[in-house]
Amino acid sequence: MATDMVVLQHAEVENGCCKKGPGYATPIEAMAGPREKLIYVTCVYTGTGKGKPDYLATVDMDPSSPTYSKVIHRLPMPYLDDELHHSGWNACSSCYEDPSTARRFLVLPSLVSGRIYAIDTKKDPRAPSLHKVVDPNDIIQKTGLAYPHTAHCLASGEIMVSCLGDKDGKAEGNGFLLLDSDFNVKGRWEKPGHSPLFGYDYWYQPRHKTMISTSWGAPSAFTKGFDLQDVSDGLYGRHLHVYSWPEGELKQTLDLGSTGMLPLEIRFLHDPDKDTGFVGCALSSNMVRFFKKPDGSWDHEIAASVKPVKVQNWILPEMPGLITDFLISLDDRFLYLSNWLHGDIRQYNIEDPAKPWLAGQVFVGGSIRKGGAVVAEAEDGTTYQVDVPDVQGHKLRGGPQMIQLSLDGKRLFVTNSLFSTWDRQFYPEIVEKGSHMLQIDVDTEKGGLVINPNFFVDFGAEPDGPSLAHEMRYPGGDCTSDIWI
Repeated sequence: MATDMVVLQHAEVENGCCKKGPGYATPIEAMAGPREKLIYVTCVYTGTGKGKPDYLATVDMDPSSPTYSKVIHRLPMPYLDDELHHSGWNACSSCYEDPSTARRFLVLPSLVSGRIYAIDTKKDPRAPSLHKVVDPNDIIQKTGLAYPHTAHCLASGEIMVSCLGDKDGKAEGNGFLLLDSDFNVKGRWEKPGHSPLFGYDYWYQPRHKTMISTSWGAPSAFTKGFDLQDVSDGLYGRHLHVYSWPEGELKQTLDLGSTGMLPLEIRFLHDPDKDTGFVGCALSSNMVRFFKKPDGSWDHEIAASVKPVKVQNWILPEMPGLITDFLISLDDRFLYLSNWLHGDIRQYNIEDPAKPWLAGQVFVGGSIRKGGAVVAEAEDGTTYQVDVPDVQGHKLRGGPQMIQLSLDGKRLFVTNSLFSTWDRQFYPEIVEKGSHMLQIDVDTEKGGLVINPNFFVDFGAEPDGPSLAHEMRYPGGDCTSDIWI
């Protein structure tokens, strides 16, 4: 199909705003925001064989409510086989000084189908409604982009979405889609010839005039499941791409090497003056810190590592932790990560970003839990498995995946679905029996993580059958969607 490629003049992406729009003036002010009462969760039937559309679930988070920790509304998408994945907002704290903007529309990119849904959360926050569907054919025709992933709002009112490939699943076609405030396709954000090697996540830090993006892999590879041969064949990434912001010029490519395979989620520190942040490298299971050097270029170093575990009865002799998500508290004191295969969530103190130290850890599932087939080997040759408690009589399935933190930093929420094809490959039980959502109570003074026994959302008991729960968003914003300028 012929495509009419559209590339924007970057003067159109501006940082001009005026007074008190959505969000908060600073990250510290956000910490004093109201306690969460609702949360929106993307839920997937794609890849489960149920023949039902994916949906957005609204969960009651108010402990005083009779429907606390229950799904109180479900908004099904109008199409099948979308694979809802990540989500973002049409406006966030980057538009705080623009009174004409409002955090109203939740943006839901569909990783497989390429559709992008705009969901109205303002009419009835407890029962969001469909506002608009961005047609994937329109995106392909105007930009050549497909497999949309991360959506961030810009101070200009536009929405930028990272896309992982072209319509044939080739990574070479990846780049960044720009939508206007009415969700019309405007074109690509990056300059011609400045697309990254692979696509996935990104974060921008305007005061340092920089955006950095990460690398998952070619959609033609990861949509079929994980094959280690695909890594050897160069179908997965290990690079960070440093762009000028907002011009969209690729200034530097950082090769993380074998210790930085599959760099997925990326976050700058929330303080907009800071010139450092972290990226979670899934396969290598390292947290890599990136930082600006005195000459204005960027560098990286391993900040924390999750050692692989020697195992028996698994597909490989060693099992990586597989860091699939992480986040940073709004005061930039703590970093939290999930090890999807090992089954633990970790809390690191990052008050000195160059020297993180482990402050808390809790197991909420994983592949080496007691009662499972896989056993771990200690250094002395003895074998062991990990204790994982039941919650409200429910066995915890799969491993911890997406995480979301309360604004005050005291409650960490976790779901357990990564991507339907990978779920079926590594944790078939959650495809069969469904996901769940947990609350982890956080000690923000001394450090420490504890499962809250009073909170459990069972996506295995949904009316249309067990579903796979992924990304979580509060109506008022959070530490993984809001960016300060």
